[in-house]
Amino acid sequence: MPKTRNSDTKARIQAAARELFAQRGVQQTSLSDIAERLGITKPALYYHFDSREALVTSIVQPMLDHMEEVLISREAVKHHDPRVLLSDYFDLLYQHRDIMLMVLHNPSTLSTLNLTERVLKWRHRLMALLLGPKPSLARRIRAVVAVGGLSDCTVEFPDLPIEQIKAGAIESACAALGLPS
Repeated sequence: MPKTRNSDTKARIQAAARELFAQRGVQQTSLSDIAERLGITKPALYYHFDSREALVTSIVQPMLDHMEEVLISREAVKHHDPRVLLSDYFDLLYQHRDIMLMVLHNPSTLSTLNLTERVLKWRHRLMALLLGPKPSLARRIRAVVAVGGLSDCTVEFPDLPIEQIKAGAIESACAALGLPS
């Protein structure tokens, strides 16, 4: 089978899975449901994904990789403009908001993929970039509110275009950090 056809089938499976996961939830969607939606056999689906967890991982992994790339690139630079960091973080989460919503609506996915720990580590790394070494407790609390609130804005308003929420979310995060407007 040519590689492009294989990739097309894999992408079709992932797209159908995303749709069904959003409608029914991850645990309530079987691989048989996905195969039926696509009009393929279950063995054909198993050729690409040996389990629902492998399929979910394949959907979530690009977001995980993207976050890691962004953090590594920012950690390689000494000085950061907090507004740019917050803007980049917002853009990344907004780009992957469908995945974030899928995960939030399916809490078991958080534990299956160890996402809770990973997301908290990312937030701590972002806060370290924003605050520098050894920030006070008060500054750390402000950063938790800023980063958490910014993250929430990307999923709280899923039907609104980015232009309607980004500026207010960034400004609010900066205010929580005590940055001048």
